[in-house]
Amino acid sequence: MKFELLPFQQQAVEKLRLYLHVALETYKKTDVPQVISFTAPTGAGKTIMLASLVESVYHGNAEYPAQADAIFVWLSDSPELNKQSCDKFLLYADGINHSQLVMIDDNSFNQQFLDDGKIYFLNTQKLGKSSNLTKHSEKRAFTIWQTLQNTIAEKTDRIYFIIDEAHRGMQGTAAGRATTIMQKFIKGSNDDNLSPVPLVIGMSATPERFNNLVKESSSTIHRVIVTNADVKNSGLLKERIIVIYPDEKSNKSIAKDMAILEAAADEWKLKCEHWSQYLRDNAEKIFQPIFVIQVENSTANKISATDLDDCLKKISERTGTIFEVGEVVHTFGQTQADLTLNNLRVPYAEPASISGNDKIRVVFFKENLSTCWDCPQAETMMSFRRAVDATYIAQLLGRMIRTPLQQRIDSDDSLNEVHLFLPYFAPDTVQKIVDAFRQSEGEAIPAEIIGEDLNNRKLTTLTVKGVNKIPPTSSRTNPSSDDGLFAFANIPSQLPASVIDVKSYDAPNKIESGTSTESSDNVEVAQVESAFDREEIVRAINLMALTTYKITGTRIHDYLKSLFQLANFLMRSGLSTSTFNATVDEVADFIRNYIEHLKHLGNYDSLHREAQEFKLSAQIFDTFGKPVLQALRQDLFVTTNSDIERQLNQAEFKLKNMGVAYCYIKKFAATPDDIDDCKIDVILFTKNPACLDQLNDFARKNFHKLNDSFRRQTVNLMPNWKNEYDKIVSNSDSISKHNFYLPETIAMTYDTDGKPYSDHLFVDPKTGTASFKLNSWEKSVLEQERNRVDFVCWLRNPPNKSWALCIPYHNERNEVQAFYPDFLIIRRDDSGYVVDILEPHDPNRRDNIGKAQGLAKYANENVSAGRIQLIRGKISSGQQIFKRLDLAESSIRDLVSHSNTNNELDNIFEQYSKNM
Repeated sequence: MKFELLPFQQQAVEKLRLYLHVALETYKKTDVPQVISFTAPTGAGKTIMLASLVESVYHGNAEYPAQADAIFVWLSDSPELNKQSCDKFLLYADGINHSQLVMIDDNSFNQQFLDDGKIYFLNTQKLGKSSNLTKHSEKRAFTIWQTLQNTIAEKTDRIYFIIDEAHRGMQGTAAGRATTIMQKFIKGSNDDNLSPVPLVIGMSATPERFNNLVKESSSTIHRVIVTNADVKNSGLLKERIIVIYPDEKSNKSIAKDMAILEAAADEWKLKCEHWSQYLRDNAEKIFQPIFVIQVENSTANKISATDLDDCLKKISERTGTIFEVGEVVHTFGQTQADLTLNNLRVPYAEPASISGNDKIRVVFFKENLSTCWDCPQAETMMSFRRAVDATYIAQLLGRMIRTPLQQRIDSDDSLNEVHLFLPYFAPDTVQKIVDAFRQSEGEAIPAEIIGEDLNNRKLTTLTVKGVNKIPPTSSRTNPSSDDGLFAFANIPSQLPASVIDVKSYDAPNKIESGTSTESSDNVEVAQVESAFDREEIVRAINLMALTTYKITGTRIHDYLKSLFQLANFLMRSGLSTSTFNATVDEVADFIRNYIEHLKHLGNYDSLHREAQEFKLSAQIFDTFGKPVLQALRQDLFVTTNSDIERQLNQAEFKLKNMGVAYCYIKKFAATPDDIDDCKIDVILFTKNPACLDQLNDFARKNFHKLNDSFRRQTVNLMPNWKNEYDKIVSNSDSISKHNFYLPETIAMTYDTDGKPYSDHLFVDPKTGTASFKLNSWEKSVLEQERNRVDFVCWLRNPPNKSWALCIPYHNERNEVQAFYPDFLIIRRDDSGYVVDILEPHDPNRRDNIGKAQGLAKYANENVSAGRIQLIRGKISSGQQIFKRLDLAESSIRDLVSHSNTNNELDNIFEQYSKNM
C-alpha cells in the first residue's frame, strides 16, 4: 500500500486474509460455498481495506504465498461506486497496476473465461434481463452468465467475488432487484445456469444488510467485524452531526430558506476561522473548508427552482467574501457549462475532483453527491430539499462525517463536528433523517446526531481564548442573595449590554470584606479574589500531565508491536534517541538466551537440523478430481538458501519487521560462516509459541515502563506528535493512560433552563458565562467551593466527552467502566494552580465502592492533583450537610483500597470524612 493502514484497518485485513485462506481450503475439502461477511461502519475505509487484501493475495507475505493468477470480481449496485472503488485501488494500492483493473463494458465484453490476474468491476444494472451482457448477439458469443460459470468451473481455486455495500442507497423495488441479482452468486441460479460462487466476500456497513443476502443459503459464513468504537477512536470521523431546522413557532408566511442560508453561512465562516487558526498554530497543511449547498431541481426555464444568484449573494454578504473564479463550482448533471451567478463565473466540477482541491470553497449540487462521493473538507451543508426527501438526505450524512486531517482535533472541539441546515424540515422530519441514517449505517453509528431548532440550540461553543478576565469578586455585591451583580465600574466595556443584569451572573456568596469564617477544611473564607486568565489556567493544567484514561474494551495491537511503535516514536520525536535501538537489542538478547538454553539442554543441534530440512508432500487425485487418501507421498529435501530466507522473513514478520534479525546477526555472528546459523537461531525462536508468549510478556512490562517514563514529557510536543502518541497508547491497551489535555474550545450541551456562571473555566465569548442546570447536591457543593478564599474557577466534567477527565473503576460484576467525576475545581496556592477532583455521589448506588477505589488508585498515581473527594449529602438537625472523603490522603486511600463492600465504605465515611 502507498500509505500505512490504521491499526484497526491492518487488524481487519489480517483477519480477512486468514479467513480467505481458511475458506478456500475448506471449499477444496468440502465443496461447500464459503462466504466472508465483512462489516464496518461508515468512514472505516472498507474499500481501502479490501484493496489491501487484494494486493496481499497477489503479492503474498511471510504467512501466505503469492497468488498472481487470482481473479477478483467486484460487484456493486452502481457504476459510480465501481469507478470510485477502481480509483481508490489506483490511489492506494501500489502493488496493483492499471492494466489489472477492468470495467466490464456491456457493449464490447465477450470472453469465454475471465482472465487470470485481473480485477473486474461489474454492477447489478448490467445483469438484468434487458442488459446486453445477458444476451447473445453477433458480437457476443458468451453471455456474462456463461463467462462467469465457465470461470467458476475451470478456475475454482482462484476466483473471488466481492459484493460491495449490499445496495446502499437503493430503495424499494430497485433494492429488491439488486438483492435478487446478488443472491444469484451466493445461492446459484437455475435460470442462468450459474453455480454458487465458491468464495464470496460481502462488504457492508451493517451485518443485517448482508445477512439478508445470505439467508437460507447453504454457505459457510465467516465474519470479520470492525466496531464503531474502533472507527470512533481512530479519529477518522467527526464526533457530532448537528442538524439544524427552523423554529416551529416562526412565522409560516415568512420565507425561511434564505434566513437559514444566512445562519449556515455564519456557521461556515466561523468554521473557516477556527480551521485557519488551528492550521496556522500547528503548521498543518492548509485546506479550504467547503460549504456545500443542495438546491432544488430545474424548472421549465431555470436550471434550479432555487434562486442561485440570491444564494451566492447572501453568502458573499454574510461572510464578507468576494469570491474568485474557481472558488465556487457546481456539479449539475444536466450541464457541464459554466454558470454566471451573482456576476461570478461558476464552472462545473466533477464530484470526485472536489476532494483535495485547495481552491474550491462553495459547491452547488442537486443529487449527485449523496453516494459515491467523499469530501472530508465539507464542513457545512445547506439543503433546499423538502421534508419528503428525508431518506435521500440521510445518505448525505455518511458523505460528510469524515475528518479532513484524519484525526480528532484536541485543541478545538468545534472542529470535530459538522453542520447540516434544513429550512424545510421540522423535529419530526429531522428524526426521519436520523432514523433513515441509522437504518442504512447501523444503529450504533460512530457519530452523535443532534437535531436543533435554529433559535433553541442544544449545543453551545465555549472557549477560553480571547475571553475577558473575570472581575475581582471583591467588587461583587449583595452577599446574602443567591444572585450576585458585578459592580458597574468593574464591568469590562467590551461586554455586551445584555450581560449587565442582576441575573446575568451567578456570584458566590462571599463573606463581606473584613470578616472571615473557618470551614471544616480549615480554609479561611473571605471575599478576596483576583481576576484569572483562562488561557493561562488551561496551559498550566495541560503541563501538569494529570492522567486520564481511554477505555475501549479492546486491544488492537499485541504488546510487542506497541513496544516497538512507542520506542520508534520516542526516537523520531526526539524524546529519547537511544530507546529504539536499545529495545531491538534487548529482543536480540532475548533470542540469544533461548538459544543458549537449548544448547544447555542439548536440543540445539537436532532443532537446527530440522530447520534445514522440509518435507515435500504430493497428494494424488483420481480422474474426477477427488483426493485418493491412501496415495500420499512425502519426500525429504535439504532447504535452499532461498527457503532459509523465506523462513527468516516469516520470523521477522512475527517480530514486527523491526530489524531484530539483522541486529541479532550483527551482534552474534563473529564470522561470515556464522550468519546462516544466526538466521536459524531467529527462526527457531519464532517457531516456539512459548518463546513468543514470554517475549510478549517482556514487551508488555517494557511498554508500560516506557509509557510511564515518558508520558509526561509528551505534553510539550506539537499536536501532531501528541496525536500519534495517543494513538499508539490507545491501540495498546483496552484501558490506556493518557495526559489530561484541555482544548481551548469545547462544545457543550446548552441548558436552556440552566443558571449562568461567570467563573466557569470555559464560557460563551459573547456573554462571558456558561449555563448549567445542576442538581441540589451539585449546586450546594459548588457553592461551598466558590466560597473558598483560594478558589479561582471550576469546570463541569461531562461524561463521554473526548477531552473530559476519565477514571476507570470496577462495577459490582468486576467489569471495567468509565467514570467521569462531576467537577474539577481550580484553586491557587503559593506554588501556582491546583486541580481538585470532586464527585458528589448518592450513597445508595451500588457503584460507590468501585468508584471510591477508582479514585483511590487515581490519587496514588497522581500526587500532583489536589483534593480528590467522594462527597455525600445528608440532613442533620434539619440542615443539609456534606461529608467529604478525601482520597488524596494516604491513610484514607489505604482504607478504601482494602475495602470490599459498600458497607465498609459507609463505615469509613462515618469515621474519617469531614463535614461541611
